[in-house]
Amino acid sequence: MPQPVIDMLRLPNPAVMATVAADGRPVSVATWYLLEDDGRILLGLDAKRARIKHMEKDPRISLTVLAQDDWYTHVSLQGTVVSIVPDEGLRDIDRLSRHYGGEPYANRERPRVSAQVEITHWHVWGKLRTQ
Repeated sequence: MPQPVIDMLRLPNPAVMATVAADGRPVSVATWYLLEDDGRILLGLDAKRARIKHMEKDPRISLTVLAQDDWYTHVSLQGTVVSIVPDEGLRDIDRLSRHYGGEPYANRERPRVSAQVEITHWHVWGKLRTQ
C-alpha cells in the first residue's frame, strides 16, 4: 500500500467490519482496529459475540476505515482472519483502547479475543485516490 494509505490506517479512525453469517447474509458492526507493524489488522472482540462464530466458519472479512474529518475518504480492506486467540490479560484490547481513547479498556469482566486479519485486497476512495 502507498504510504498515505498506511498513514491513514495508523490513525484511530472509525471503522466498520463485515462478516458472513452461517446462512450467508452479511453482518456489519462498528469496531476498533489497529494496523500492526507486520501489515496485519488487529481486531479486539468480545468473546461472546456472534461474529466470532462467523469468522471461525468463514474467515473472510471486510473492514472499511473512514477518515475522521471526511467520510468520503476511506480505505476498504478485504482479508482473511488468520488467528483468533484469547486476549490474555486484555493486553490487545488495552492497546486498542489506548489508541482510540488514551486509557486502558474499562470493562475488565468480559472475556475478549484477538483476531489477526491478513489483508488480501484493498481500495481507496476520496482524497486518497489522488495521492
